[in-house]
Amino acid sequence: MDLRRCAFALVFLPSCVAQLTFASYYGDHMVLQRAPERAVVWGFGPEAANLTVSLSGPVAQQESAVTVAAGIWRVTLQPMPPGGPYNLTVRSHNSSAVLTDVLFGDVWLCGGQSNMCFTMSQIFNSSEEIAISSRYHQVRPFQVSLKTSNTELTDLTGVDIPWSVPSPEALANFSAVCALFGRYMYDQLKYPIGLVTSCWGGTPVEAWSSHRALQRCGLQNLFEGDQHDNSVLWNAMIHPLVNMTIKGALWYQGERNAAYHRDAYNCSFPAMIDDWRMVFHEGSGGQTSKNFPFGFAQLCVYKKGSRDDGFPEIRWHQTADIGIVPNKRMPNTFMAVTLDLPDYNSPYGPIHPRDKQDVAYRLSLGARALAYDENISFLGPFPQNILSDAMSFYIIYDQEVRAWQSVNIFEICCEGSPCESETIWRPAPMLTMGASTIEVSAFYCSGTSKVAAIRFAWMDWPCVFKTCPIYSKDGVLPAPPFVFYAQAKRLSQTLPAFDVHL
Repeated sequence: MDLRRCAFALVFLPSCVAQLTFASYYGDHMVLQRAPERAVVWGFGPEAANLTVSLSGPVAQQESAVTVAAGIWRVTLQPMPPGGPYNLTVRSHNSSAVLTDVLFGDVWLCGGQSNMCFTMSQIFNSSEEIAISSRYHQVRPFQVSLKTSNTELTDLTGVDIPWSVPSPEALANFSAVCALFGRYMYDQLKYPIGLVTSCWGGTPVEAWSSHRALQRCGLQNLFEGDQHDNSVLWNAMIHPLVNMTIKGALWYQGERNAAYHRDAYNCSFPAMIDDWRMVFHEGSGGQTSKNFPFGFAQLCVYKKGSRDDGFPEIRWHQTADIGIVPNKRMPNTFMAVTLDLPDYNSPYGPIHPRDKQDVAYRLSLGARALAYDENISFLGPFPQNILSDAMSFYIIYDQEVRAWQSVNIFEICCEGSPCESETIWRPAPMLTMGASTIEVSAFYCSGTSKVAAIRFAWMDWPCVFKTCPIYSKDGVLPAPPFVFYAQAKRLSQTLPAFDVHL
């Protein structure tokens, strides 16, 4: 039996333990995590066999002795500078396995549902983008097969795209957000980037979360016998990777939860991030940071004119009901706001917009700021205070803004009204715009009642392509949605209850 196939089948074919192999997600052309972290390498072999693992290449050869225990061998390499290529060899007295063209760089894990799985062949200007990306020979893709399991697996049971030097054939079926992010990061870092994609369209966050994480949010096990079940994708498509040393993770998911456990997403999503961080840190023997950077794409749009499909609520819950990240509940996270990137004519449906270039670029800004300590802007404008007088609100942003008037992007709910009902929210037209302050009308609540709440961009489809009314001064980063309440009922903890005197 082929050594790699033997690794895939280990769970089912114990006789494979007699073979000397690497685990399934190691291969020729792969990228291992660079220094200061140390890459973990492991595989399978005959019980109690004494092995030697060696690395040869531009930096002086390394060699480690290891003994197979319970059918598994494992080595933590010395810290390696970015670059390559290297040969990685494991040998016993009578057999060996070798990986060639191994590079050291930063490894990013890309997960989620269909918009993360959305391929390079599906995006705008796909032929040109694939041709460009194919020239980035040190940005290496790897893709996990779609598999489920009711128990946590040690190794993957399938690989769709093995580690590859980029080619049009490999990239055409690879995640566009992941591939473009890797390309943009290489442009800045100038050293190898490894991209591991594990995604499945239409799946909820619960499927990607361990039972432990779900219990923190009071979510019971669900058994439908498919990829939507609690933890089945965590078990089969994420848990096998936890021994790998990684730099960080990207996530594009939430559409499925707009209609499933929506009100729990403000717990389930942060809990999943916390759990991934803990398990990857432990699985790598402490080499993956216990607070590794985690970036995500906030939901784009789906239904024009809709206010009740759950998308605004999921966008808010993606930030743990705070409105922006990083925050105290979600440290070392970064977000790409995407509600200004609708694609009504997408042949894949509006829920699958083709502009993944902007999504990946915005994620790359967050990664550069948080993971690589660059002094760059990566956050769109967000209120730092909200004041009012008899007829107006004054939204004071945390940065200078580029803005133009809109009559319905801001809305208010008057005191005494059930703000949970969509029908009672009224437009609050933008009146004047300063460098960092937006004046908004409070006319609909004046005279008879006070304002109970104010919100921004609280609809599925708030604007047409790249024309939302508020951006960063350079016009690159859109303002994220928010909802704030005047009294203790308010959802956000980042601001005091706004000062209302109507």
